[in-house]
Amino acid sequence: MEELIFMVDESLEGGYTAKGIGVSIYTQGDTLEALKVAVVDAVRCHYDDEKRRIIHLHNV
Repeated sequence: MEELIFMVDESLEGGYTAKGIGVSIYTQGDTLEALKVAVVDAVRCHYDDEKRRIIHLHNV
């Protein structure tokens, strides 16, 4: 099973951003919970398949 790692930063404008390591995926959310949902949605949009992936979010 493929694992994806995202670095999470608090945005200067408010909210949070997540940037994929080794993959071109970037997203944002107003709260950490909203960011988690946005990351899952961004991963589904990036990959056009039904393969399951493990997602790790690391706060910086």
